[in-house]
Amino acid sequence: MKFTDSPVIELPIRGSLLSLQQDNGSFHVGTSVWPCSLVLVKFAERWVPRDPNPNLDTNPYSQLLDFRGKRAVELGAGCGAAGMGLYLLGLRDLVVTDIAPVMPALKHNLKRNKPVLGKTLKHHVFYWNKPEQSDALQPPFDVVVATDVVYIEESVGPLVSAMEALLAEDGVVLLGYQLRSPEAHKLFWEMSERVFEIHKVPHEDLHPEYAYEEADVYNNRASGGYLWSFGRCQNSIHSINRNLTLNLLLDLAMLLWETLKKGKMLVSLTREIHLICHH
Repeated sequence: MKFTDSPVIELPIRGSLLSLQQDNGSFHVGTSVWPCSLVLVKFAERWVPRDPNPNLDTNPYSQLLDFRGKRAVELGAGCGAAGMGLYLLGLRDLVVTDIAPVMPALKHNLKRNKPVLGKTLKHHVFYWNKPEQSDALQPPFDVVVATDVVYIEESVGPLVSAMEALLAEDGVVLLGYQLRSPEAHKLFWEMSERVFEIHKVPHEDLHPEYAYEEADVYNNRASGGYLWSFGRCQNSIHSINRNLTLNLLLDLAMLLWETLKKGKMLVSLTREIHLICHH
């Protein structure tokens, strides 16, 4: 694969052709098409099962890439290459997300490729450091997609927390990864290992024409560990709030009533003592 700064990147996928317009002169990294998104999509294209009953002996990734009935979200979608590519490979229930300044580029490419996709994919503004925005995405998801998203140390914590919060307990993170910053790299994997089982795809399993030497693909699964962050706790709290709010309010009302009764009894007892002492 030859990485290019051409204003338009074409990505062939099983008889279809995505046309991705990028702006390398922008101040936002999300307006460029980065190699990892192409590497991930072409890996998936190589191994996505065509047979509804795939043979695990001949396709070790058949279960991983069997997208039937799966819900997915992409973090840091940028120009939309990964999301649109995986959609064409069967990941139909998908929402792509990025920050507000990148949305014009994302929307433009979604519209540009609508004739190929047959629709405009669902898209949302989502900031990793604003976990309250995840409600609009309606987690949990079977698949969380992210490519070329680890490049600033300050964003690593919110990113891993967002992955953790959005992922279903039996879900998978499909990650296209390239080392951009040694500090961000170190922190990302330290945090990821606390909450995910890390599985790196062997380089020889990548698409031979898109095996970019510096890019890797991972499929990471929830391990049952937890970050000291909003993470899954946020989803649990929302669930508790929905199911137990009425009971909690009733309990609080009873507690308040008992407190008031005890307060009245204390006032009455104080008056009795006062009267006895003055007789």
